[in-house]
Amino acid sequence: MLLNELLCVSKVPPGVKHVDLDLSTLPPTTAMAVIIYNRWAIRTIVLSSFPEKQTKPGPHQMNMDYMVLCHCLLLQLKEQAADSIMVLEGSLGLKKDFYIHTLRTLDLLAADPSTANGETESSTAGLRISADELHCQVHYDLGGIFFQQGCSDQLAYEKAREHFQQTRELLLKVHFMVSCTKIYSKTYHTFGLTLIQFDMSFCKRLAGYWNACRALTGALDPSDTQLNPYGQINIIEASSFPQALVEAFIKDNVSLSLPNHLRQSVLREFLHKVQQGERGLDEVCHKLCVCNAVRDALQGEVLSVRFQQLLHKPRKHVVDFMLEVCTRSLDKDRSSETSKRKMVIFLKCVGLKPHLVFVVTAHKLFTELLKEEDRKILVEQMRKRSATVNLCAKPLPSFYDIPAAASVNIGQLEQQLILCLDARRIRQILIELHSMAERPFWRVNNKWEVPPDYINVILNIKDNLTKDLVYILMAKGLHCITVKDFAHTRQLFSACLELVTEFSPKLRQVMLNEMLLLEVRAHETGVAEGSNVRPPPDLVSRVRGYLEMRIHDLPLRQIVGEECVAFMLNWRENEYLTLQVPQQLVMNNPYIKLGQLLASTCKELPGPKESRRTAKELWEVVVQICSVSNQHKRNSDGRVSLIKQRESSMGILQRSRFITFIKKLREPLVLTTLISLFVRFHSIVRDDIVNEVTAEHLAIWPSTLANMQAVDVEAVAVTVKELVTYALTLNPNNQSWLITQADIYFVTNQYSAALHFYLQAGAVCSDFFTKAVAPDVYTDQVLKRMIKCCSMLNCHTQVAVLCQFLREVDYMTAFKALQEQNSHDAMDSFYDYIWDVTILEYLTHIHHKRGESEKRQIAIKAIGQTELNASNPEEVLQLAAQKRKKKFLQAMAKLYF
Repeated sequence: MLLNELLCVSKVPPGVKHVDLDLSTLPPTTAMAVIIYNRWAIRTIVLSSFPEKQTKPGPHQMNMDYMVLCHCLLLQLKEQAADSIMVLEGSLGLKKDFYIHTLRTLDLLAADPSTANGETESSTAGLRISADELHCQVHYDLGGIFFQQGCSDQLAYEKAREHFQQTRELLLKVHFMVSCTKIYSKTYHTFGLTLIQFDMSFCKRLAGYWNACRALTGALDPSDTQLNPYGQINIIEASSFPQALVEAFIKDNVSLSLPNHLRQSVLREFLHKVQQGERGLDEVCHKLCVCNAVRDALQGEVLSVRFQQLLHKPRKHVVDFMLEVCTRSLDKDRSSETSKRKMVIFLKCVGLKPHLVFVVTAHKLFTELLKEEDRKILVEQMRKRSATVNLCAKPLPSFYDIPAAASVNIGQLEQQLILCLDARRIRQILIELHSMAERPFWRVNNKWEVPPDYINVILNIKDNLTKDLVYILMAKGLHCITVKDFAHTRQLFSACLELVTEFSPKLRQVMLNEMLLLEVRAHETGVAEGSNVRPPPDLVSRVRGYLEMRIHDLPLRQIVGEECVAFMLNWRENEYLTLQVPQQLVMNNPYIKLGQLLASTCKELPGPKESRRTAKELWEVVVQICSVSNQHKRNSDGRVSLIKQRESSMGILQRSRFITFIKKLREPLVLTTLISLFVRFHSIVRDDIVNEVTAEHLAIWPSTLANMQAVDVEAVAVTVKELVTYALTLNPNNQSWLITQADIYFVTNQYSAALHFYLQAGAVCSDFFTKAVAPDVYTDQVLKRMIKCCSMLNCHTQVAVLCQFLREVDYMTAFKALQEQNSHDAMDSFYDYIWDVTILEYLTHIHHKRGESEKRQIAIKAIGQTELNASNPEEVLQLAAQKRKKKFLQAMAKLYF
């Protein structure tokens, strides 16, 4: 607001973009106001990209409306950034001095607006700003915005470097008067746009930008004497001589100019390159690690874990290099006593390693830093320490060869165990782990999960190695099934079966059941991916064997029975499920009972009225699944109130598990039977005779419910929608399911979606309306619902056309629709699809009455077609009607598909 006020009082032409102004023709203070505004815009964009410290919540936190306003303003500035950049770049071409308003000139403007802003004696009023001073600051602001844009445009860094170069050159050229600086700073500090002052913060920011641009554009010069340590490291990293980087680190151990975090980041970068597969950098990583360790020691820091690991098994050249770095990092003549003392502590720490004691104590640096008496005492202590350690260790085969710590080996083996899918290798790893530590290794990965039904049986295995192996093989196999890696699952389960067969008949049967589940899922996955191969007889026989199995204290997963039942239903083994499954298994496994009822019902379709007994049993089971039980609570006044509805415990399955089971079925007749059942169920609980959903075989189900209040109506509605949607994912061309889906959308007032599925049902049975739609698909009820959908969507001309499709043309509805003037369809473009002359004559009358001569002519033209002449034979009239029906339905399909 303040800057806009400045633009206003400075007589900047309103309504004109700044980029369209010629600054050279404007009065000095006007041009200066434009430059100040655009510099502020650029600087605001740059500052907004810097991370901000999160404000703590409290009474002084910024108002949300204010924050939204700032965000919107920033978006506006970013949209205009290109224009602001062009304005500032144009200002660099102006060589004349500029003038900026002061309090005195603003007072003059208030007194006489015509005197303080024109090319008169007042044009030099205000504070004079030299062109060099202004250009210096504009170059700095342009450099900042280009640097910000560099992350998405590499060329922007080049532009930023050029502007910062100009800033540096002009900065040396410009000399301020102290008084002018004070006046300017006082007057315009509000804008944050003070001219360059020789303060440290500005110079540091400029130097930082300058070095960053040179590093990013590859313009660093190693011979530059003013190059700081960061620049030197950038040059060395960019070169192909990592040894130079090691030399720089050694020199820095003396000068201590590089911050520790920079040195650590350089080491991490090289380690990352090694992990990515770059060769020849291992030795560089070791040397940088040693350099950083010596630097840490000289600063009294704790030695890194990486360096400690390096000392576990160092090679001779690494030890020699470490002692060389220690020597070169300590200037014996100039170093302080503190530095020398810290180096001694470091050497002592290294020398305490049994395999390094003699190398360290014999080195020249060690003898120079300590007096002879102190050296003897320290050597004796170190040798005693190493002797104590050696008493507990086996003789080492080599001076530098020592084994890695046991904890490191265990961690590596556990990592291999997690990643391995080879059964033999898993067994070998577990044997090695058990030789190192006795603990339950089946807990290594919390992602290893075994079904709760099997946990107790596996954990009761006495031998810990066998227990771990069985658990891990089963857990890995089950995981491979979930990711459909059936080949590895077979290998893992086969190895587990071979193992448990030796000592546990119970676990053997468990593994046989899991291998059966594996084969069933593998075959069903192949079918889902397009295979039509029937299952081999051996697999069908094994499934039957499972369903007939006698249970004797054997842990069983219900999902095995669930998958086997779904498998038998999908492959139409209805005869077997109906007659041969043992009754004990039917009573114990709800999925088998449900499968038996479904098989019996499908087997009797279509059948006489007497054969509906199994259908009624299936109905009662499903009603119980979708029922709820009410919980009551007595209030303090003694009255009983209803507090909550819970899913009834009377059902053989929870509704969620029932839905999961249904979604494993893919046999059309089974799905049609279930859809029919739920459609009848849905119609009864909705109790809306006019708007009923249709489906096949509705007559086999009961027409009433004994206890309507116990039914979860919402659950029934959700289930029927889920069921039909799932069925259509398996076969989107089943016209019966499509009509049912359309009816569901129709009764829930979703007319556009309903019309889509009605049209799709007609399209799939008529080869996209190239043939006539069968009358049993587009019944009068379906057509009337399509008419209502069009009416509710305000597509009244479509209503009139569809009224012709009925067995008896509904003239009343058609005429009423054509009277509507607020129609959302194409109106007269549909007249070509009308073949009923009565409707066309009515159209002609309506348009004449309204004075719509053009539309009346279109209707007259449609009537005048010879094929619609009433004198034509009936076959010609029927052919004309069929032709228009097909074209109309194709046009509707294009609209709603």
